[in-house]
Amino acid sequence: MSDGVRLAVTTLTVLPLRAGRVDRSTAAVAMAVAPAVGALLGLVLAGLLLGLRAAGSPDLVAAGVTVAAGALLTRGLHLDGLADTVDALGSYRSGAAALEIMKKPDIGPFGVAALAATVLVQAGALTVAGPWAVVTAWATGRLAITVACRRGVPSARPDGLGAMVASTVPPAAVLAGAMCVAGLGLAAVPGRPWQGPLAVVIALSAVLLLLRHTVRRFGGVTGDVLGAAVELAVTVALVTLTITPR
Repeated sequence: MSDGVRLAVTTLTVLPLRAGRVDRSTAAVAMAVAPAVGALLGLVLAGLLLGLRAAGSPDLVAAGVTVAAGALLTRGLHLDGLADTVDALGSYRSGAAALEIMKKPDIGPFGVAALAATVLVQAGALTVAGPWAVVTAWATGRLAITVACRRGVPSARPDGLGAMVASTVPPAAVLAGAMCVAGLGLAAVPGRPWQGPLAVVIALSAVLLLLRHTVRRFGGVTGDVLGAAVELAVTVALVTLTITPR
């Protein structure tokens, strides 16, 4: 358990914890506790956002700095995965040809457009998001990893991060993680406790569609697909959480 928690923290953040045992059993623990790591990241980012607002920073500037800090705290891995995944999907290639595109170090036009849109939408939503909405969105983003690594979802490659973590998380852990994040979402929007859990459900639905498509096109998931799932879930959750019904 302790090795799995360390693996989750070192994989999903920049914190330099001492490495422990790394195998599929510890990967199962790491991917199962990913939402908790996301919630902690959300707390840090929510504190930064509130601090900048209190200091008199314009809302858009505070939001932009918060998005940038979120990328720095995760080494930009998820944004990189998003760009690579969208480039591969945009190529209309499948199997090994698509995986080869994902391995290239450069970013194509599809990836650039996806990055720009994601950062813009996240920053726009953070101009009005409350602190618990931030925590819920970042926890939902990491819950996407738990869902993507559930048993039955294959790896697209025989090696790499995807191969180590794919199909490791049991259904009970996925359900428990989803319930915890949905419960956290009850406090995300003051006066509308239903909106937080709804945001989690909508974000996970988007992730499931992405996973279905990538498994069909690539043959399974990769580390890049996991990163794309994170950014998709965070973005969809933020959009849903900041909608004000008329």
